[in-house]
Amino acid sequence: MAGINTPVHLPGLHQRVMAFLAALRRGGVATTPSVAIDALRVLGELDLLNRNQVREALGSVCVTTPSHRPVFDDLFDLYFPLYNVPHDVEDGSVDPDAFMDALQDALNNDDTERIRDLARQAVDAFGRIDGRDGIPGYFQYRVFRTLDMAAIEQMLFDAAQDDRDSPFTPLEERLAKEEFAARVRAFEEDVAAEIRRRAADQRGVDPVAKRTVQPPLEERDLFHITAAEQRELRGQVQPLARKLASRVAVKRRSGRDGRLDMRRTVRRSLATGGIPFEPAFRSRRPHKPELFVICDVSGSVASFARFTLLLVHALQSQFAKVRSFAFIDTMDEVTRHFDAADAADAMQHMLENAELVWFDGHSDYGHALLRFHERYAAELTPRSTVLILGDARNNYRQASSWVVADMARRARHVYWLNPEPLPYWDTGDSIAATYARHVEEMVEVRNLRQLAAFVERIA
Repeated sequence: MAGINTPVHLPGLHQRVMAFLAALRRGGVATTPSVAIDALRVLGELDLLNRNQVREALGSVCVTTPSHRPVFDDLFDLYFPLYNVPHDVEDGSVDPDAFMDALQDALNNDDTERIRDLARQAVDAFGRIDGRDGIPGYFQYRVFRTLDMAAIEQMLFDAAQDDRDSPFTPLEERLAKEEFAARVRAFEEDVAAEIRRRAADQRGVDPVAKRTVQPPLEERDLFHITAAEQRELRGQVQPLARKLASRVAVKRRSGRDGRLDMRRTVRRSLATGGIPFEPAFRSRRPHKPELFVICDVSGSVASFARFTLLLVHALQSQFAKVRSFAFIDTMDEVTRHFDAADAADAMQHMLENAELVWFDGHSDYGHALLRFHERYAAELTPRSTVLILGDARNNYRQASSWVVADMARRARHVYWLNPEPLPYWDTGDSIAATYARHVEEMVEVRNLRQLAAFVERIA
């Protein structure tokens, strides 16, 4: 393994570890100076020829959140590769059908080493394109254009079924398909890692790390995450809410002192010759706001609204009251749907039963705001904090921005959370500036981490 078999005191290894830690920081993994010191110290206690030992030791030092582990593993494979990339690859044709048979056999036996070796062979045989300068390039799409992975997955299942005396039960069938799908994904990940490794050998590790390694899931853009990533992210909401609740409670305890109590301060100063060494303060009741959450749940921003509602209702104890409102082209209060224990089911129930569509089912902020003003605006008080969630894309309809101005007069705070990148505001049918002038702050919130930080700030 390049770099690991050199003595720990040599600058080359130190430089590689520091570059690795810098890449982790760029990928969203917090590697502080103390982490860097611990990472360098731990290397002195390891068998540097044992790559898995080095991986797990550095992982225990650098990774404190489970969602950061994929970032760590991808970068570790780039900065500490399993082997040196061969530069003189023999030309030779490989029969795709024979290769698929060999791959099916390896996947069927779950032979990790052979699967990894076949991934390298697949990149050499099917992913290579020779450039004009004589330097080959390697592309993942070429590999999977040649290899039919869906067919291999089905063949694995059919072979398992043929080996049985009786058909799978429905549960056994689902479990078998999930197992074979996981093995196929592992091969695809090996191919992707091999492509990255070869690109890093040609163009340098740092440039490839910056372009190919995705940030942790909680920092991914909620506009673009897949359905599988949404399911995984939902599992992080409750633990995140517990952490936020603890931090908010600590913040309130540390700020419990109110205004200076002159009478008690003067009385205390009598014991020190009239010098007020120990000022006294009146007790202050921590402010728990009444939260009104108004969400655009149309297709473009539905995932952002979903995670905001899940997080806010998981933090209900930190607010005096939480009321939720959803709209597409008209608005309805949906607080009642979150009385159930399962907030994910509540979202689906809300979308199916709430009155959210009035005319054509396209976002109409103006009509929705008018509906809020008619039904609910009178219930806003100086204890209320209003969160409006949406991209402010109004399909060129009336804005009714005066309703937002009226909210600002009635409530303590009005904030607008916009999941679009700031450069996209006021482009096309976006009227972000029309609303932004009436709210205390319009904030770009594009991922779960930014959302959590904002909710903690207002709680």
